[in-house]
Amino acid sequence: MVGLGENLEEVQEVMRDQRAWGVDILTIGQYLQPSKNHLPIERYYTPEEFQALKEYGLKIGFKWVESAPLVRSSYHAVEQVRALSKVHQQLYG
Repeated sequence: MVGLGENLEEVQEVMRDQRAWGVDILTIGQYLQPSKNHLPIERYYTPEEFQALKEYGLKIGFKWVESAPLVRSSYHAVEQVRALSKVHQQLYG
């Protein structure tokens, strides 16, 4: 989730760390304040920023990146697993 006060460089740093740990699938979505009792939104990311983060993630080696305002961790999970399972089978038999 983005929008809690981080900057793009910090997001990219976390993305690089995740790749270094072997993470293949990344989802990035906009934080939305669930109630007045939760942290407020610091800023809204633009569709262009979400697209840039997706492109950056693919560039640094993620096999699948979902990046848009309403993306959540389960977003298109079935499609991700099916597609990457086929890739894994092709690579590792």
